[in-house]
Amino acid sequence: MLRGLYTAAAGMISEQRRHDTITNNIANINSPGFKQGNALSRSFPEMLISTIRGGQGASTAPLGKMSLGVFSEESISIHAQGDLQETQNPFDFALVSKIQVPGMNFDASGKFVNADGERTFQPQALFTVLNADGEQRYSLNGKFTVDTAGQLVNANGNQVLGRDGQPLLLIDGAGQPIHSFKVTDKGEFLDANGLPLLGPTGQPVGLMLSRAENPNLLLREGNGLLRINPGDEATVTQVAAGDQVEVRQGFIERSNVDSAQSMVDMMSALRAYEANQKVIQSYDKSMEKAANEVGRV
Repeated sequence: MLRGLYTAAAGMISEQRRHDTITNNIANINSPGFKQGNALSRSFPEMLISTIRGGQGASTAPLGKMSLGVFSEESISIHAQGDLQETQNPFDFALVSKIQVPGMNFDASGKFVNADGERTFQPQALFTVLNADGEQRYSLNGKFTVDTAGQLVNANGNQVLGRDGQPLLLIDGAGQPIHSFKVTDKGEFLDANGLPLLGPTGQPVGLMLSRAENPNLLLREGNGLLRINPGDEATVTQVAAGDQVEVRQGFIERSNVDSAQSMVDMMSALRAYEANQKVIQSYDKSMEKAANEVGRV
């Protein structure tokens, strides 16, 4: 009897985590560059049960398999391109990433499955920033601005990195912040005259765009930042010249959350949670009878 109660409880925990993932998607529906997360539920390993006939060393007869319930193991992000929204703000940037891998045709969700069932995810391009501790992080939120020091920063004050790996400076010859510029589709900055904008070292200024070979290895850190686990750093490199990545100035990438489907999924998770709850209540009443009524007889 208790086995069914534990199975229903595992279902409630799984649906609660699924519900949390969906509500997080809905809460970030207006967050630029946010990628929808999907909670994956998997069953615990099944057990083979048998009957034992006789004493020690007797033969057994298999009865079948017994399931031990379900659990929500992980949350996978859907890295499909979000819609571009024009803002006409020169400090807003969006990435259009269509990186291809020879011999692979990725579907709309950015996934390729070969004949053996092996999955390969489409590489994605990201902006490169520094967090508060000066550690390299990645983001798709391209709403930037220039601080008083002439550094390009995001809404949380994180410094945006240039191609030289240093914080990107937008200052003129007098050391004053520049507010009039253009950015090419390759992320190169041009001054008001259409000439390459030069940094303090005399080199052209450009955005550092990172390429994540497997975007599912990136972990959410909060505030729109993503990080890579130690040991997986080699999977993130700078975007190469031949990669199909474009920078759009005056645009932001909207989140790819499907609001209508998210509401349907949230109601489905809630109903499944309530169904498991009723199963537990039924088991509770049965055990109460067994303890208080059957025990008297």
